[in-house]
Amino acid sequence: MYCSVLVTAPDLKTARDIGRTMVERGLAACVNIWEVSSIYRWKGEVHEGPEAAMLFKVPREGFDALRSAILEVHPYEVPCIVGYAITAGHPPYLDWISESAPPSGGEAQKPRRTGNDLIGR
Repeated sequence: MYCSVLVTAPDLKTARDIGRTMVERGLAACVNIWEVSSIYRWKGEVHEGPEAAMLFKVPREGFDALRSAILEVHPYEVPCIVGYAITAGHPPYLDWISESAPPSGGEAQKPRRTGNDLIGR
């Protein structure tokens, strides 16, 4: 089983730093990062402003290790770290997630080519 993990950060630089760290440590196969506008309640007040969102792809068994590692480096007091089950997917892509982010958080295997290779990423 696999999951996508949504995490927000205060800005793109912080998101890129967190995302790169997690992928380099073998805790996630990849991360997508984009700018978002958020409206939220914090300490009794409603706030609105820009943030960055990250969407990590990991084996379900690797969620706790990823969450713990994000908490070590995240600047928010209470960061959004939410896992969503991936119930279906392209089998070679799911295999690539397992190869790239072993559930143990250990050294990733050399990943297979994915669709991203076809578009020059």
